[in-house]
Amino acid sequence: MLNDRRLADHRLSTTAFPHPGQRKILSWNLLRRVGANVAGIATLIEREQPDLVLMQEATRDIDGLKARLGGDYAWAQLPGRIHGLAIWSRTPFVTRPEVVALPSGALIDRVCQVLDLGDFGVANVHLSHGQVLNRRQLRRIALSLPERAAVIGDFNLVGPPLLPGFTDAGPRRPTHAMGRVVPLRLDRCLVRGLVCQGGAVLPRGASDHRPIVVHLAPAPQPREERARGKNPIDRFAMRISASLKRRAGL
Repeated sequence: MLNDRRLADHRLSTTAFPHPGQRKILSWNLLRRVGANVAGIATLIEREQPDLVLMQEATRDIDGLKARLGGDYAWAQLPGRIHGLAIWSRTPFVTRPEVVALPSGALIDRVCQVLDLGDFGVANVHLSHGQVLNRRQLRRIALSLPERAAVIGDFNLVGPPLLPGFTDAGPRRPTHAMGRVVPLRLDRCLVRGLVCQGGAVLPRGASDHRPIVVHLAPAPQPREERARGKNPIDRFAMRISASLKRRAGL
């Protein structure tokens, strides 16, 4: 049985938070070849009902997810590797995810997937293990994202991400045990211009990483920002209204 904390996390992951533009996004490092397969991913999707699933260490076999569940799917292979990044969407992509090349180390060339959801952008990432290099990769990813955006996936990161303008908004529990002993929070969610309405770390399944799930939505615009977006007549009316309120002492 799940203990009380895990049960609370699971309930949070399946709770609806009505908010304009909100998306429920799930991220999971599958552990290539020997980890999660199509059947296991499909079971998780059917239980959690996410709008979007971001996957790391996905092999070509995971392409079968679209045939099984419908929706849309895109895979980006890491250069010279059998695995890469994948995105499954419940609804068709507005535009295909962009593949962005990242600064890479001596062993593995890295890329990320950037998907435009309309209300905000999402980057699916599997960063390098080097703690200087993976922070350089985050800064490169930020340049490819719109004003409202999230970076989600396996960060291989210890400590703060040091990415200006972004907030660490994902669940805070460990998602991986290094050497099956040391608990680490490698799977994260950073946001800019978004609010996280809830999130959870889910049971591990067949991989060596536990999936995370977050509910993201565009942050409300400040009053002055909304005013700048209105047409001149609306802005004039707002100024008159504010002036009358001041005179009336409201």
